[in-house]
Amino acid sequence: MAAEARPDFVDTLPSGFADIDGPQTVPGEMLGGTEPAATSVVGPQPVAAVGAVDMVPAKNDDDAERVDNGTPIVRIEKLWTIFGTGLGAAVVHKDLDLTIGAGEIVSLVGGSGSGKTTLFRQILGLAQPSRGTVRVLGRPPSELGGRGAATRIGMLFQHGALFSAFSVLDNVAFALRELQTVPDDLVYDAAMVKLRMVGLKATDATKMPSDLSGGMVKRVALARALVMDPPLLLLDEPTAGLDPAASDSFCDLLTSLHAELGLTVIMVTHDLDTVVELSTQVAVLADKRVVICAPLDQVAAYPHPFIEEYFHGKRGERALTALDESTEPGSALDKPTLAQSNK
Repeated sequence: MAAEARPDFVDTLPSGFADIDGPQTVPGEMLGGTEPAATSVVGPQPVAAVGAVDMVPAKNDDDAERVDNGTPIVRIEKLWTIFGTGLGAAVVHKDLDLTIGAGEIVSLVGGSGSGKTTLFRQILGLAQPSRGTVRVLGRPPSELGGRGAATRIGMLFQHGALFSAFSVLDNVAFALRELQTVPDDLVYDAAMVKLRMVGLKATDATKMPSDLSGGMVKRVALARALVMDPPLLLLDEPTAGLDPAASDSFCDLLTSLHAELGLTVIMVTHDLDTVVELSTQVAVLADKRVVICAPLDQVAAYPHPFIEEYFHGKRGERALTALDESTEPGSALDKPTLAQSNK
């Protein structure tokens, strides 16, 4: 049987680990414990169908209360991720801690192979850590509803991942139909609301993905990710492949939706301009853990080799200079987050 193609969403693993799937076993001492017994380790899992992670809203008041009462939207504690077995096992995350409050826009940056997308998969509930805990809206991802974290989280894939045989409107309406959360006669109306929300016209609804520009693909994918009004939105390289004008326009849209909908956003991006434009916090993944999660100016001043290379090279200095010169009131960098506003 031919090997299954891996989607773009999956990070490239270190050499030798790309084909490892399913539970693996390594000695307990490799995880930092004292027990000699083997410890179960979960490797990469198959990625769910694209539409399955476009999300449904909370169905009761309990989840809403969890967002409003100060409970972090995402809390990750003492997380380990290991691929492989025995002495050849590769440790990707080691004692990783990360807490994200409501209303934040957090950019997750790190070198290639540092495990950014793996962390996304664990937040989504598509993969389990080898050790440690991941909690979304106060619960493990698997306990968030009938579809786990997929019922509370919107996901924007790097290249949109639209169904090529579906029209724009059918792509946006996919999760509504699959999860049957609204009556059939309201599905298209609800999807059309989201299309307009992301700046598309009614005449765009009947177009096919092959008829769309790169910027329009991103907007349709964003509408689909938001169709169930999730409190948490994950963005994988949201401005990748866009020209500067389209990138600026998409960042403006995300800033507006963040303010209007009260979203919490976590994004993986290598685009420093996007980091500067959108982030309220930047989490730096290096040395197998999050070395700092703080506002951009604090992160840029933090002494670490990766930060020095990433933020203080030529491109980084240009982006930081633009940040220093930006005094525009009401920008994403100037506005308090919902978490700060509620204090």
